[in-house]
Amino acid sequence: MGAGRLYGAVAVGGFRRYATYRTATAAGVFTNTVFGIILVYTYLALWNEKPHLGGYDQAQAVTYVWLGQCLYATLAIQGGGVEKDLMERIRTGEIAIDLYRPADLQLWWLATDLGRSLFQLLGRGVVPFAFGALFFPMALPGDVTTWVAFAVALLLAMTVSFGIRYLAALSVFWLMDGMGVNQVLMVLGIFCSGMTLPLNVFPGALGDVVRTLPWAAQLQVPADVLLGESAPLSAYAFQAAWAVALLAAGRLIQTAATRRVVVQGG
Repeated sequence: MGAGRLYGAVAVGGFRRYATYRTATAAGVFTNTVFGIILVYTYLALWNEKPHLGGYDQAQAVTYVWLGQCLYATLAIQGGGVEKDLMERIRTGEIAIDLYRPADLQLWWLATDLGRSLFQLLGRGVVPFAFGALFFPMALPGDVTTWVAFAVALLLAMTVSFGIRYLAALSVFWLMDGMGVNQVLMVLGIFCSGMTLPLNVFPGALGDVVRTLPWAAQLQVPADVLLGESAPLSAYAFQAAWAVALLAAGRLIQTAATRRVVVQGG
């Protein structure tokens, strides 16, 4: 089997695995829809007081809310993707089996996570977004070109998200437990990605800093592409730069960890 077919099959396997959790998916759809409603009315009150806050009008702000709910699980913004499985396999020593596979460890988990992301987008993200579009005024583009540009930005966002979480998972080679790392991922993900508020709203130096961090490539950048607030090529360049940097860092740390490492059980 060629490499492309192998990792394609791994991605399909990741999609099918998460598709089996139907009750959890339905609960997630309900949760994201409820949180979306709460956030929309919060944003509307805020934008009534501060019109065009962060450069968005009210319809754009509402669109941003529902896009965030759509991508919350898709990008595992607070964690909860394949990194949890990888952390557990490192902790128990089962990672040794993975290292003996005739496949690249990083690409294997990337393919798995992309399959997971695609299912979460279709299974958990589309319904809240469609609900928002049906019951609230949203600034959705009317041309196919913008949607295609957004799809490319979303794929890059998935890769950046994996890169962040893969680095976190690899830390368990030395820490032997991922609980603290997961907590850090949750806090940074919710704050630095723009899930709480668009990063365009953050003032002064704080805003300048958070908009240059890799978490900005997850939600803020794809949202600006969809809303027509960012040129696609500049957005892609930012996301691709972080994707390459994170994957390269993951490769280096993976090499260091697997060159000579002791895992649970010997």
